[in-house]
Amino acid sequence: MELLNGKVAIITGAGTGMGRETAKLLAAEGATMVLVGRRQDVLDELSAEISADGGKSYVRTADIASKAEVDALVAWIHENVGLVDILINNAGSASKVLNVRWIAEEEWNQVLDVNLNAVFLLTQAVLPDMLSRNTGSIITVSSLAAVTPNLLGGAAYGAAKAAVRNFMTYLHTTFRNEGLRAVTILPGETATPILDNRARPPRQEERDAMVQPEDVARAIHLVATLPQRTVVQELVIAPTVQRDTSGDIEISRWTGAPESDLPQTLK
Repeated sequence: MELLNGKVAIITGAGTGMGRETAKLLAAEGATMVLVGRRQDVLDELSAEISADGGKSYVRTADIASKAEVDALVAWIHENVGLVDILINNAGSASKVLNVRWIAEEEWNQVLDVNLNAVFLLTQAVLPDMLSRNTGSIITVSSLAAVTPNLLGGAAYGAAKAAVRNFMTYLHTTFRNEGLRAVTILPGETATPILDNRARPPRQEERDAMVQPEDVARAIHLVATLPQRTVVQELVIAPTVQRDTSGDIEISRWTGAPESDLPQTLK
C-alpha cells in the first residue's frame, strides 16, 4: 500500500545520510521526491536508485540559505512537478570551532544559515501550497543538542537547532487548525558525515553504536505517513546506550583557541 501516492515532497540534504535514506523510503510509498542538495552527482545517483526501484524523483541543486534560490526552486517545482505536500528540512551543518570563545562570526552565521534560516525560507515558500488546501506536512530534523547543548555539537549548532525547534512549535500552534502538520525530529548522536567535523571524529565502533541514518528515516516515514488527522509534534530518537563523551568535550573546548590561551598541557 503506497501511503503517499500522489504527494510531492521536497527533501533537503538529500544526497547522503538521513536525507538519502528518507528519500528512498518515501519514494517507495509513492511520493514524488524533489531531491535538493549541493552536489549534483550524488543527487543523480540517488535519483537513479529511486527510479530503479520504481519510484519517481527530480533533482535540483540549490543554495537553500538564499531566498532567491529557494523561491526559484519552488517556482520550478510548481511548473514541473506540482504543489508541495511535504517539506522535509533535513540539511544540516556544524562548525569546526565549537567553543563560543573562539568561533568566528562568519562560521557562526554559516551554521545558522543552513540549520535555521534555510528552514524559514523554505517554509515561507511552501506555506501557500499547504494552507490553500488545508493540508500539508513540514518535518524538520533538529537535534537533541537543542535540548542539551554542549561542546560536542558546539555553540552555533546547539543554538540553531534550539531555534528551529522553537520555530516548528510556532508553526504547530499557529497553523494546526488550517491543516498544517509541523513536526520536529530530535535525533541523538547519529552516524552521518557531519561527525567528521568533530574535534575528534568518532571511531567506527563508536559510530556503529549510534543512531543510524536509516533509523531516523524510519522515524520521518512514520510521521509523514500517519493520517492527516494525526500529528506527532515531536519525536526523540537516540542511541540506547549513552557513551562517555567527556574526553571528546575536553578536546572540543580548545579547538580553534589561539596558542596563547591553550593550557600548558596542550602546548
